[in-house]
Amino acid sequence: MSTSTSSDYVVRGIRPDEWAAVKQLRLDALQDPVAHIAFLETYEDALARPDSFYQERAVGSGEGSRAARQFIAEAPDGTWVGTVTVLLEEAGTEDWAGYPVEQRQGHVVGVFVQPEHRGNGLIKALFDAGVAWAWEQDVERVRLFVHADNARAQAAYRKAGFGPSGRVVSFSKDEAENELEFVLERGSGR
Repeated sequence: MSTSTSSDYVVRGIRPDEWAAVKQLRLDALQDPVAHIAFLETYEDALARPDSFYQERAVGSGEGSRAARQFIAEAPDGTWVGTVTVLLEEAGTEDWAGYPVEQRQGHVVGVFVQPEHRGNGLIKALFDAGVAWAWEQDVERVRLFVHADNARAQAAYRKAGFGPSGRVVSFSKDEAENELEFVLERGSGR
């Protein structure tokens, strides 16, 4: 059996009309063994959402959107096997947790790669696409939050050039648990 490398995939932004594939990839992600600490939404909640939710999500993060962009990785057979979404956060607003946003920045969410496609550089290829889009939007940095117990994700984010900022926030699903902010500053060599 041959081993796939990240160059065997097509990494691209989604189109608004691809909402059904967006929905399926999200449902797949929410069935991952670490989904309970990697995502704020449950599989059951996502499954119960109407198609209009995913249609709006695909429009809001598809080609042409200036507020967010979802990138996917397509395997050679055309199946979607990974995703990263970058949201824009404007200085002077509040983020999802109620903290002030001090600078125009990208916020990476919804990171997922199918288990059988991990370990080959694909996550870095997805991050490279998302970060490149964020830089095109003239952000000063790109950030993400990762659960303190999600060592696998932390290692992947470090390989993609991100590092801990020192900010720790309570995990919204369990106040006794923490999430760590990882950042990539503009001009940091990437």
